[in-house]
Amino acid sequence: MKYVKYSKYVADPFDGLSAEDLLQLLGDYLLESGFNQDAYGFYEMDRAQTMEELHQELLKALRDQGLIPKELLDQLLRRAENYQNSSLRELIDKLLERLSEEGYITIDQPPQGRKELPEGGPAQTDESRQGKVKFELTDKALDFLGFKTLKDLLASLGKSSFGRHDTREQATGIESHGATRPYQFGDTLNLDVNATLFSAIRRHGLSLPLELDYRDLQVRQCEYQSSCATVLLLDCSHSMILYGEDRFTPAKRVALALTHLIRTQFPGDTLHLVLFHDAAEEVPLPELARVKVGPYYTNTREGLRLAQRILSRQRKDMRQIVMITDGKPSALTLADGRIYKNAFGLDPLVVSETLHEVARCRRNGILINTFMLASDYGLISFVQKVTEICQGKAYFTTPYTLGQYLLMDYMQKKIKHIH
Repeated sequence: MKYVKYSKYVADPFDGLSAEDLLQLLGDYLLESGFNQDAYGFYEMDRAQTMEELHQELLKALRDQGLIPKELLDQLLRRAENYQNSSLRELIDKLLERLSEEGYITIDQPPQGRKELPEGGPAQTDESRQGKVKFELTDKALDFLGFKTLKDLLASLGKSSFGRHDTREQATGIESHGATRPYQFGDTLNLDVNATLFSAIRRHGLSLPLELDYRDLQVRQCEYQSSCATVLLLDCSHSMILYGEDRFTPAKRVALALTHLIRTQFPGDTLHLVLFHDAAEEVPLPELARVKVGPYYTNTREGLRLAQRILSRQRKDMRQIVMITDGKPSALTLADGRIYKNAFGLDPLVVSETLHEVARCRRNGILINTFMLASDYGLISFVQKVTEICQGKAYFTTPYTLGQYLLMDYMQKKIKHIH
């Protein structure tokens, strides 16, 4: 005889958490920029993140949000030394597996079995290597983090209308927003039927058949919509995490949000990311989450030069540089490749060469909008000079309002653009 054994159903306390919820809980850790590292220690720009770190961060986030059931939390507090074999650890491991199965992280599996150390030391077991399992965020995860950041920023702005960049020029096109005018050779034949028929009736009277003439044709005007090429110039010098405030992580979040906005709402636009420190480098957008600050100076001129080279390859009506920084220029790349540094900032040589580069941007038709995360007197004076030369705009903001200012500026495009 066949027997069926029943056992008590034990619900998973984390069943209600989706992979997106988990990713949101881990957002601060995944986009961490070095603020919590030793300020005088060794900086590793591409430091790989481990599954053990991810596990501990998720445990901390669940505990801080009060999502761990009381009985499991009591077990954790009473038997912290036995956590490795606890049911809570198994539950959190399942949550991390869900992130991997749904394509938000990729896990670099270590070799199986035992492995002798190179120096002939004791064997290293799978358990001892567990903390060395690496993971990486996927493009799907970055896209979700960008979407959530954009959604949060737009919610704080109130009503904001999406759309393409509208300029002050009038032209014929598909969408009708402007007044009607007579058709001219070369216009898109976006006919205003009522105005065209009225013109013919006014000339010939109401008779059939109605005679239409070339001069009767009336077309609707619409706003001339242009595409924009943007280089986000991001300061990753050491000052971005000094003085008890993390300025770099909010800047990374804004970059992710701007990437998602352009990809979904302005598909004709382009966005490139340039980091500047002692030198400058272009970083692929998928690598943005892994970027951290370093013990570097602020070579603003080199960042502007690289941004110009990128924009020179873009065939767009509008080209702009969006610069996010909190420090004065303190480094300069000399003609022989050496880097001249002055930690005090506002060195006459560094400032003059940087302003010459700003003027070169202006001559090339490239606008510079500057978002400042500091407001000391010397920095204000420098930024005012940059704004005067390039006829752009300067925003003195904080890490908490940076995204609001930047996205509103990008969407509304309240800049003077000369065709």
